[in-house]
Amino acid sequence: MIDCGEGVQLQLRNMKLKFSRLNRVFISHLHGDHCFGLIGMISTLAMLGRKGDLFIHAHPDAEKVFTPLLDYFCHELPYKVVFVPIKHGNGEVIYEDKALKVSTIPLKHGIPSYGFLFQEKPREAHLKNDMIKFWNIPIRDLKSIKEGNDWINPDGKVIENKTLTTPSTPARSYAYCSDTAYSEKIIPYIKGVDLLYHEATFAKDAAKRAKETMHTTAGQAATIALKAQVKKLMIGHFSARYEDDNLLLNEALETFQNTIKANEGLVYDL
Repeated sequence: MIDCGEGVQLQLRNMKLKFSRLNRVFISHLHGDHCFGLIGMISTLAMLGRKGDLFIHAHPDAEKVFTPLLDYFCHELPYKVVFVPIKHGNGEVIYEDKALKVSTIPLKHGIPSYGFLFQEKPREAHLKNDMIKFWNIPIRDLKSIKEGNDWINPDGKVIENKTLTTPSTPARSYAYCSDTAYSEKIIPYIKGVDLLYHEATFAKDAAKRAKETMHTTAGQAATIALKAQVKKLMIGHFSARYEDDNLLLNEALETFQNTIKANEGLVYDL
């Protein structure tokens, strides 16, 4: 989960997502709309009988801020809440497993803020089942073939890997950037990502206000997407001043046509 604002539990239930599948929370910054839902969710997880550790990746101050609340409201948790401090926002790898790597993106806001880049690791090649059967290849050799190696049959004949496999599915990438003023420093970190979520709090008529509050206009978000050559831009974090957020979408589309807007409950398949 990225950020944990008020109402997060309602959204999880509305979208029929399982609380038990949540193991890590990445907090971009310590403003209330991005973290005030954390204590309530931690308490609910306890009532649901959670046993496994919950990891919170956030600014080092997060542990100082939330520990007194946990001690008061959640002092008998059946699981452990582990705060993992983010040391810096310049591409620090903050989580990695066999399938995924998560690193930080430098944002520009009134307090320390981080974007997050999620990069899927390269997948193994797909086996051609008909060729595997034709050559009667043992199961024990399939992993090596999927990793890109040729296969040698009992007679010493080398069967090239390309004969036995098709290319792997391209690895996917997603970048999350909110809240931030316009900053081209993020471009090297998000270059070519499949999906970029970028805040677009204001329209161009409020560019001065965006600069004062260290937020971004929809047009500026689109400019970042264009310069970073991302495949898809999703804009969100809209100011309540706009009754119709299509105004912001249309502004972004003027610069970057492959733009969509974030809506509650939207599921986007990379």
